[in-house]
Amino acid sequence: MSTAPQAAAPPRPDEIALADDVRLVAPMLTGGRALALAPVAGATWAGAGQVVLAAAVSLAASVLLVTGVALGVGLAVLVVGVPLLVLTLVVARGYGTGERARLRAQLGVVVPPPAPGPEAPYRPLSWWPWLRDARSWAAVAHALLTCLLAWTAGSVALSLAAFALVVPAAPFAGRVNGLHLVLLVPGALIALWLAALVVQLTNLAQVRLTRALLGGRSRAEAERAARAAEQRADVAEGRAEHLRETRTAAVVAADEERRRIERDLHDGAQQRLVALGVELGVARRTAAQDPAAAVAAIDAAHGEVKEVLAALRDLVRGVHPAVLTDRGLDAALSALAARCPVPVDVDAHGVGDGVGSQAQAAAYFVVAEALTNLAKHATATRGSVRAAVEGDRLRIEVADDGAGGAHAAPGGGLDGLRRRVEALDGTFHLVSPAGRGTVLTVEVPCAS
Repeated sequence: MSTAPQAAAPPRPDEIALADDVRLVAPMLTGGRALALAPVAGATWAGAGQVVLAAAVSLAASVLLVTGVALGVGLAVLVVGVPLLVLTLVVARGYGTGERARLRAQLGVVVPPPAPGPEAPYRPLSWWPWLRDARSWAAVAHALLTCLLAWTAGSVALSLAAFALVVPAAPFAGRVNGLHLVLLVPGALIALWLAALVVQLTNLAQVRLTRALLGGRSRAEAERAARAAEQRADVAEGRAEHLRETRTAAVVAADEERRRIERDLHDGAQQRLVALGVELGVARRTAAQDPAAAVAAIDAAHGEVKEVLAALRDLVRGVHPAVLTDRGLDAALSALAARCPVPVDVDAHGVGDGVGSQAQAAAYFVVAEALTNLAKHATATRGSVRAAVEGDRLRIEVADDGAGGAHAAPGGGLDGLRRRVEALDGTFHLVSPAGRGTVLTVEVPCAS
């Protein structure tokens, strides 16, 4: 059975933003010419200036903000503490705005501001909306992390660059021979590339940090998110419509099953019970005058009783087989295969564990209908039944080597099974090419 190819999943908005940031501030990560020219690339020099300025700005901002937060928290028991903390958070908000503008000016990276939150009702001298403002606290965290990142990475990059610049002056010191110079020159070139790598990675990390703590969604990201939400809504609506259709089909199938039971009772068991009453009446009237006729009538009545019991047994088996409840799905499928006139191999050992009653009943009737068709129409010499639990679904496969050409005609037995399976949120696949046998595959949730 072939399945339609699935389209590749579209990239997430965060993946698109990361690719854009790499292209702008860390192009050497893309390889090729950008990697070869990394030490003299504009992104490296602009990034170096950004790292230097970020180190100075973040150091001043972190000292100011941490001091303000510490004093505000420490003096919170006094009247002056809370206003000082609120003022610090206001300054932190301004620092975040300035950082977004600085990155745009130095690196060309646009970090959209976060969407404004819901406005709290105005209350005079109410400090709580400021104290619980997550954007201001995120700006404080940004200043501390940027300070740590810029000073650490800047020191490493400066050390590598200094080593690379000192090597050309080594021969003039008089302590470096030719062999040493041959070894130092490749090391200096490697140090240049490593310094460029540190600078570009530092800028990329700072841009991502700024997006995470100080930024919001860009218009393009918002549009992509809106389209994704619309697609999810369409999928959910389609699924809801499918569930409505399958539930309606289940109701129709249940009504048809009830009518079938009524018809079978009326045309089968009821008529045989009437005939049984007639035979017993004949036996009672002729018992004294003609004992032989009475015995014949009782024998006929006994035969009618057996036929009524067989009809009722078949009727009950069609509603819910007793073997399924008493011995489980494995034994029930084996019993179906044993009654089939065509040899059928069954592989369903222990498959009933953890499978709901509705799922087991659906599997039983699917196999029963498939084996009935196999015996009546397939002209097969052998069949097979496979049942297995795969994840949270019960999978049933019935195959034969017969003539094929089967299809789920509307109103037929296979169509009724299909509607029953779909009502359980299952799948029903029938593959029956002419002359090449039939494979019926059904999957239903185990929790059904």
